[in-house]
Amino acid sequence: MRVDIVSIFPEYFAPLDLSLIGKARANGTLRLAVHDLRTWTHDVHRTVDDTPYGGGPGMVMRPEPWGEALDALAPGELSPDGHTLPRLLVPSPAGVPFTQALAHELAAESHLLFACGRYEGIDQRVLDHAATRMPVTEVSLGDYVLFGGEVAVLVILEAVTRLLPGVLGNAGSLDEESHAHGLLEAPLYTKPASWRGLDVPEVLRSGDHARIDRWRRDESLLRTAARRPDMVAGLAPEALGERDRAALDRGGFSSPPGHVAK
Repeated sequence: MRVDIVSIFPEYFAPLDLSLIGKARANGTLRLAVHDLRTWTHDVHRTVDDTPYGGGPGMVMRPEPWGEALDALAPGELSPDGHTLPRLLVPSPAGVPFTQALAHELAAESHLLFACGRYEGIDQRVLDHAATRMPVTEVSLGDYVLFGGEVAVLVILEAVTRLLPGVLGNAGSLDEESHAHGLLEAPLYTKPASWRGLDVPEVLRSGDHARIDRWRRDESLLRTAARRPDMVAGLAPEALGERDRAALDRGGFSSPPGHVAK
């Protein structure tokens, strides 16, 4: 996968040389480049922002440098290595929620281009013009506001990169983690079996894999119902079997209407 990031703070992305993302870059799985937006300014002050039309507080990022940056990184034709135009991602509190499903969707792309806004955001015309020649998606990490898009890009890239083939040493980890099947992951334990008076649940030490699987499923259901009832409510009708519903009942949670036993 090719990834380009445009920001006025390129040094923000030094962590992308660390851990598994750094390894993915080193082995060529992730071809990542960070670009300074001010490269595409032409005044002595390297200006990237101005006051908003219509008044109001704060500053808005000017369209000219962004337009030139996108022209340079997505020129509207096949790149020398044969790749098509990228998918432009713009972190924004006004964007669609970032989810594991969207991470999987982005992991299937060959080229992602991130535009990191600052101040009050990027002039809307930049996104409107870009949308005439490439897919554009505004993405929100949640219902809050950050100083800029850089931290959101770090989050999105980590979620996407770990889905690329070969990045995780054990690809099976992707099948058992939170959000993989619409639920939160069950509690995890390791050695020692007893620590500060707290013991690992007996079932996990039993060697009975059927019991362990059922325990993990029940704990996953109960944790999700307690912390994210919206996720349980959003499950497909066939996703909960009779034993699932019984586990929710024992925990004091109601099964979503319309769910039937498997």
